[in-house]
Amino acid sequence: MSARVAAFRSARRIAATAAAALRTHRALQALGGVAAAEDELPARAAALQQLCLRLLEIHGLELEVSGRLPRGPVLLASNHVSWLDPLVVASLVPCAPISKLDVAGWPGIGRLVGGLGVLFVRRGDPGSGARVLRGAARALSLGLPVLNFPEGTTTTGENVLPFRPGLFGLARRAGVPVVPIALRCEPAELSWTGDQTFLPHYLRLAGAERCRVTVRFGQELSPAAHPSADGLARAARREVTRWLGGSDVSTVGA
Repeated sequence: MSARVAAFRSARRIAATAAAALRTHRALQALGGVAAAEDELPARAAALQQLCLRLLEIHGLELEVSGRLPRGPVLLASNHVSWLDPLVVASLVPCAPISKLDVAGWPGIGRLVGGLGVLFVRRGDPGSGARVLRGAARALSLGLPVLNFPEGTTTTGENVLPFRPGLFGLARRAGVPVVPIALRCEPAELSWTGDQTFLPHYLRLAGAERCRVTVRFGQELSPAAHPSADGLARAARREVTRWLGGSDVSTVGA
C-alpha cells in the first residue's frame, strides 16, 4: 500500500469521523446536553452504541464475535489491548464504559463521550474511584451493563494481567453477574501499549485498509458462587485467559 493511498484514506476517515461526532453532538443536545439525568442514561448508552458502530464502519474494522451478547445489569470484564476496546464492546452492547481520565481531555471526543455515559476514572485517586463506583452502581440500577477493563492498563493480549477487584466487589454488593470478555486485535500492531502516543497509532489505523478484532463473550459468573471480590476477579481472569487461545467464532461486519 502506497503512502499516498494511506494518507488519502486517513483524511477521508478523519472527515467522516468528524461528521459522525457532529451528528452525535446534535443527538446529545436533543437529550438535554452533556449533563445527564439518571433516567436518560439508557438513551445515552444507545446513542453511544450508534456512534461506536459508525466509527467502526468508517475505519473498516471487522468484528469476529462468539458467545451470547449480554443484556441488562451485568459487569462486563474484559482484557485491554487498545483504545479501540470500549468502542468495540459498546458497539455490540449498550453500556456504561469506564475509561481513564485522559480520554476526557481528547479534543472533540472527550466531552462528547462523557455526555454519553462514559465514566472517567483517575488511576490511583481514591476519590475518583469512589465517584466511578457510585456512577457504575447507578447505571446497574437502571438496567445498564457496566464495562470495565480490570487489568488497569493495556497489553499486547499475549498475557492477561491480574484483574483488580474493585468493580467485582460492586457486582457482589449489587447481586449482578459478571460476563468475562476476551479481545484480540489483528494485526497485532493494533494493540496500544507502553509509551505509544495516541495520534500516530490512530493514523496507522486510519490508513489501514481493513483490521479485525476478535470478541468472545463468556457465560455469566454468579457473584454468589465466589466468596470474595478477589475470588470473582480471579475466576473472570481465568476465563478470559482460556478463551484467548480458543476458536469457534462467527464473523460479524461492523
